[in-house]
Amino acid sequence: MSTLSVTIIQTALHWHDAGRNCDYFSRAIDTLDELTDLIVLPEMFSTGFTMDAQSQAEQMNGPTVKWMRKTATNRNVFLCGSLIIEDNGHFYNRFILMRPDGSHEHYDKRHLFRYANEHRHYSAGAEIMTFEINGFRICPMICYDLRFPVWSRNRGRYDLLLYVANWPSPRHFAWKTLIRARAIENMSFVAAVNRIGKDGNGHPYEGGSVIIDYFGKNIRSLGKKEGVATAKLNLKELQAYRDKFAFHNDADEFLISTEE
Repeated sequence: MSTLSVTIIQTALHWHDAGRNCDYFSRAIDTLDELTDLIVLPEMFSTGFTMDAQSQAEQMNGPTVKWMRKTATNRNVFLCGSLIIEDNGHFYNRFILMRPDGSHEHYDKRHLFRYANEHRHYSAGAEIMTFEINGFRICPMICYDLRFPVWSRNRGRYDLLLYVANWPSPRHFAWKTLIRARAIENMSFVAAVNRIGKDGNGHPYEGGSVIIDYFGKNIRSLGKKEGVATAKLNLKELQAYRDKFAFHNDADEFLISTEE
């Protein structure tokens, strides 16, 4: 197939209440009146962006991952978002991609937001992950990763870049600007999902969840309100654009080191 339907869900999150958050997303997914291939939830969608890793972390066989598996299999969709996972004594802000068959892959957030001391509570990931749906190669990133273009630089690896976030209102202009920069410089579709409302620390969020094309133009936008939006992306159109404007042929070579 050469098309991919992507659904983004933007909402406020219940602070430290995984059950209520999963219940909300279940209801939102049940309202979908069109078929979709991939549903994208925000960063730390079960808790909000918290540094209380020890009390909020789950195992990979915990209730939220089980909810993701049940939802993906029952709806026959790919479902993704990030949550707090404890793995071998370490805590991760982990993006999980759950497939319709119940199998999954994950990406651990590379760039930890030191201004909230995220680096003191979580371990950083060291590997970029991609997965494929309907011929689309998809690369997930988490929030603060957005500020680091080298990490997401497309070297023929992906066609859709995903960002899941809890990106606060005071820096909302950067959110809007950097999303478009990532799409244009990487010649890729981008789906970026943020939250709204206030978190348990009183930090405000104004959404801005979007699906944009490789020109940096909006395909779907949720603005500042709670909502669900779906867009159908066309891989052949993207490939034709890349063939016509092969900017990647003039890109600089570089190596990424993940050593501390």
